[in-house]
Amino acid sequence: MSVRINPSILAADFASLGAELERISSADAVHVDVMDNHFVPNLTFGLPVVERILEVTRLPLDMHLMITDVDRWAPVFAELGVFSVTFHAEATTDPVSLARRLRGIGARAGLAIKPGTPVEPYLDMLGEFDQLLVMTVEPGFGGQSFMPETMPKLLAAREAAKRAELDIWLQVDGGINEQTIEVAARAGADTFVAGSSVFGANDAAGQIDLLRQRASSHSHVA
Repeated sequence: MSVRINPSILAADFASLGAELERISSADAVHVDVMDNHFVPNLTFGLPVVERILEVTRLPLDMHLMITDVDRWAPVFAELGVFSVTFHAEATTDPVSLARRLRGIGARAGLAIKPGTPVEPYLDMLGEFDQLLVMTVEPGFGGQSFMPETMPKLLAAREAAKRAELDIWLQVDGGINEQTIEVAARAGADTFVAGSSVFGANDAAGQIDLLRQRASSHSHVA
């Protein structure tokens, strides 16, 4: 199973974003958290910032939309040419239709669920998505502690994907460090969002390598 490390620029130095992106050039993608101060109590990046990030990095952009009006805005972000757009199940009444729109534009489609949202209603539709993001903290702010009680959802999703022979990435986001990445990998995650752990390190590239090694050595056997 391939392991992917996607550092979250929510933990980067916004005044030196170009240099910060250079620090993580060995990552698999850049995780970009878009928040609207409605769906979550924080406000972050909009379209102009995302457009500029696309211009200054060769890394794929892994968008995570923590916004209310995803049916309107998710396709707009996809049309920028980003690699992946993940939206929250709690923010749309028809996640399958939205995922199909994103795929039609050319972006990978991801579905995210909050810690308190059960995964079972979405297991039968996993084939409509390229990625399932199981939040391991309450979305809104970086630097929070990992919630191990979310791991059964990962296990359930991994087993459902295995039964249906799906090629879906299982992503975790929140509190990922050298210790918690092993827990999430054992539960079935293969794509890891790490913010403070990477950008808070003196050697971001070395930290990315360490996280990748820890995840690979504890990865779930599909």
